Amino acid sequence: MIDRTVKYDGTIAPAAIMTPPDARFIHLALPTMVAAFDSKRVFGMGFRFLRFVAPFGLAAGALSACVSDQPPVQPSFYASMEDASAVVDAGSAASMISGYRQNNSLGAVVVDPDLMHMALDQARAMAARDKLDRSAGREFNGKLASAGFDARVAVENVGAGYHTLAEAFSGWRDSPPHRANMLKAGVNRMGIAAVYAPQSKYKVFWALIMAARDEG
Repeated sequence: MIDRTVKYDGTIAPAAIMTPPDARFIHLALPTMVAAFDSKRVFGMGFRFLRFVAPFGLAAGALSACVSDQPPVQPSFYASMEDASAVVDAGSAASMISGYRQNNSLGAVVVDPDLMHMALDQARAMAARDKLDRSAGREFNGKLASAGFDARVAVENVGAGYHTLAEAFSGWRDSPPHRANMLKAGVNRMGIAAVYAPQSKYKVFWALIMAARDEG
């Protein structure tokens, strides 16, 4: 049994989220859909049928063997960040968060280089201190203002102990304050980072920043 420690932190914002109930589909096979079996007609076709089908069967078999030799490709959001060389796929993160926001009638977000640097600095600061703390890096509003963002519509999620992007996203989505941050109205840019800390019981520290440029 694996004991995995997970912690998270985020700003609290009110949110009312409704999720549809699970839907299950059952395909019914009715008796009228099955044709009667005619042995004379089928076996009367004899070897003409087999002679016609055999070459195509061999070709299909060869193609199947070629396809099965290809190793399956693991989606990047399942890649473990528990490695010093691991880098979170920001494009996949933006796609996941944008899809979640659009399902809730909100706009999409795109990856922003400045926010990526800020998220990385925050994750590194927490990893260095081995502490989940939003104040571990530079003061949040000051960081945003210096990079030209409107702090009034900016949010930040941090976390520790999640080994994959899928785990981090699910953890934030299932936490009301973190979910409210991902569904913050008005944001359209994001940055995300994951930093491996082998000396820590958490192993991986996460930071997600979402904001909008200050148009004033």
